[in-house]
Order: sequence, then C-alpha cells, then structure tokens
Amino acid sequence: MSRIGKQPVPIPANVQVQLEGRTVQVKGPNGELRRTLPEGVAVARHEQALVVTPTGASRTNRMRHGLSRTLVANMVEGVTRGYSKTLEMVGVGYRAQVKGKTLVLSAGYSHPVELVPPQGITYKVENNTRITVNGAEKEVVGNEAAKVRAVSPPEPYKGKGIKYAGEIILRKAGKAGKK
Repeated sequence: MSRIGKQPVPIPANVQVQLEGRTVQVKGPNGELRRTLPEGVAVARHEQALVVTPTGASRTNRMRHGLSRTLVANMVEGVTRGYSKTLEMVGVGYRAQVKGKTLVLSAGYSHPVELVPPQGITYKVENNTRITVNGAEKEVVGNEAAKVRAVSPPEPYKGKGIKYAGEIILRKAGKAGKK
C-alpha cells in the first residue's frame, strides 16, 4: 500500500467537497475544481477528511492510489491557498506588462509576444521583469509558467531570457578567440 496514499486529506471548514463515484468536486474561497480520478481507486469521506483507497491489489492500482491522493490534496490546497509560480526576465530590453488579463512580453523579438491566460489563471508583473502566475489548479499554473518561460528560455552564454525565480543557469565560456 502507498505510504502517501494511506494519509487522509483533511478538509478545512471553508471547503465543500462533493463525491460522485470517482469524480471529486471541491469548492473553496479561490474557486471550484473538478477531477475524475483514474480507475482502480475509490474516494470516501470520513468526518472532516477524504480517504483514497485502492479497489484492487494490482501494481497499477497501488501506483494510482498515491497519485490520486496527491491530486485530491492539491485540489483542496488550490481552492484554499492557491498556487503561484514566479519567473524573472534577464536581459537588456526584456520587459513584461499586463494589459487587461493578457501578458505582453518584450523578449528580444521584433514584435511583442502576447499570452492570454486560461480560465482561473492571473498574471501579475512587478518591476517590469518579475512575472507571477497565480491560480487554483497546480497543474495549469505550472503549464502556464512553462509557456511563459518557453517564449525566451535562458541561454547559457549571457544568461538572457526568462527563467524561474531561483533557477540556476549553468554558464558556458565563450570562444577563446585567435591568439
């Protein structure tokens, strides 16, 4: 049995949970999330906690057990606190701004790059170079941050580009030149 899967998921007082078979719907202050869990697991409510149990003893059911428990815990965490990912722009002329809900990036191209957020995601820009992606669903926040980073990934020679906050870019030496 999965060590992670054994742990119950506590439900805070300001969160409502509805179970319909393998579908879990969670409502909280930051929004509402809905997910259908994979086959081989069952979800039940015990007092103020959700318990995920495998329906069989096969290897795939045991793997899905821990995964499902973590997905449910991430949903509860997302609707209570939310998730955020911070990115930094490094380079001369690299700037970001938010127009309405759209993120507009000047990232070394001849044209500005516009990114429209999906439902439930917001962008916040500080100092024109620090971008924060916020949302209730962990997976979507991570994917949107990856899309922003993919506009201009950091390069190893000068370090220019968009990187995650705290990410270490391995630098390379340039050409030695003629002697």
